[in-house]
Amino acid sequence: MAVNAPRVALVFIVAGVLVLVFGTVLVFVGPLVIDDQVVKNTVIDPKNEVSYTMWKDVPVPFFMSVYFFHILNPKEILSGEKPVVQQKGPYVYRKHIQKNNITFHPNNTVSYKEYRSYNFEPSMSVGNESDVITIPNMLVLGAAVMLENLPIPVRLIISIAFKSFKEGPFLTKTVGELMWGYDSQLVEFLSKYLPGMLPASGKFGLFAEINNTDTGLFTIFTGRDDIRKVHKVDSWNGLTNLKYWRTPQCNMINGTAGQLWPPFITKERTLPFYSPDACRSLEFVYQRSGTFKGIPLYRYVAPKTMFANGTEYAPNEGFCPCRQSGLLNVSSCRYNSPVFISQPHFFNADPVLLDYVRGLHPSEEEHGLFIDIHPLSGVPLNVAIRLQLNLLMKRVEGITETGRISEVVMPMIWFEESGYIDGPVLNTFRTNLVVIPTVMEYLQYVFIALGLAMIVIAALVYHRVKKCEGGTKAAGNRTSLTEDQDPLLQDEMD
Repeated sequence: MAVNAPRVALVFIVAGVLVLVFGTVLVFVGPLVIDDQVVKNTVIDPKNEVSYTMWKDVPVPFFMSVYFFHILNPKEILSGEKPVVQQKGPYVYRKHIQKNNITFHPNNTVSYKEYRSYNFEPSMSVGNESDVITIPNMLVLGAAVMLENLPIPVRLIISIAFKSFKEGPFLTKTVGELMWGYDSQLVEFLSKYLPGMLPASGKFGLFAEINNTDTGLFTIFTGRDDIRKVHKVDSWNGLTNLKYWRTPQCNMINGTAGQLWPPFITKERTLPFYSPDACRSLEFVYQRSGTFKGIPLYRYVAPKTMFANGTEYAPNEGFCPCRQSGLLNVSSCRYNSPVFISQPHFFNADPVLLDYVRGLHPSEEEHGLFIDIHPLSGVPLNVAIRLQLNLLMKRVEGITETGRISEVVMPMIWFEESGYIDGPVLNTFRTNLVVIPTVMEYLQYVFIALGLAMIVIAALVYHRVKKCEGGTKAAGNRTSLTEDQDPLLQDEMD
């Protein structure tokens, strides 16, 4: 049976039109399908097994790297000379995070407490926890500033108390003792007779109060009713606003809890989050685009105004009393001790702070804060939150331990909390949120190109077949006409 070429060509033209229409529909429908899947997988819901497990147990490896500013000239500091410090570290700890007491509420929020613990990682550290470090004694020099307005006789009595408990202006302890606590008779005395003055009892350490503890009771939105609100904080420890600062704006609890953000992030948006350790909300701004192990990202960094004082950035006036720009006074949430938070090595701070201490070398690469985030899902891919703890030191008359110390904001330690997606989590993330959307994007153009090719080729075939058929028919007609019009030729044929 002969093939009807024109009919086949028409069939291919129709098929090509259908494929073209399907590809064109994918152009508009494909992104909607992907966005719908992102929304479904972003909502905090136990039914979303993979995403819920990631949110609950945080399988991404997190580390805390601690650097100490070891004092090289303690005696000279007491004589009024500039402090000279040497950075020692990192001393690296693996951070384990797990959410417990998870409770879902009818108003599309969920409450939880996030517990954290730290384990020393010798293989990632430059030394071990037995290394000896000299730093300022917060119990003495911090208390001296706190009590400087008391009558001189009282200050003299306090100085005698320091001597009786053998507490000097500087501490020389091991890393482990400074981190997680050391025995102190002064701490025991204060805990017994002035309860509530110190965060610890029996032992005193810079990080003693955060190990094996929780970050408070967070209540965040699940995103079930509005995906734009997912992970945003509704309240912390029952508070919708803080009470540490001087203005309502500074006391606002903004953004998320700092681990995940709502999806569909644009370059114009910021990344706000609430940090219990900083006692305030922080906000990062877009810097650039890039990739992390083949996954597209937006890099967000801390703006220069984050710790700026009220003079340089008026909205920060509520965080005062302020000193030089680049310092956050956290005394109001740290038992009124003269403690300041900054970026490491006073990066993005007033340059005058570097003149007061020798041995500091700030750089954005080593000391800047950043979050690399996947804009489609709002999932951080690589994070480094770096903060420095500083103590205001000064001579206080009547407290002889302060000697002739020049007034200086003294760096004690800085630490980096970092984490990145890797292993099976990275593979699953890349497959679901990079590979599949990319394949769908290419498929739509493949269908469009295939449809157009089918239409063009089939049309050409149809045109050529029709042309050939027309030529054959014309030739046949000419032959019939010739025979009919030439009787001599017909007679000869007969």
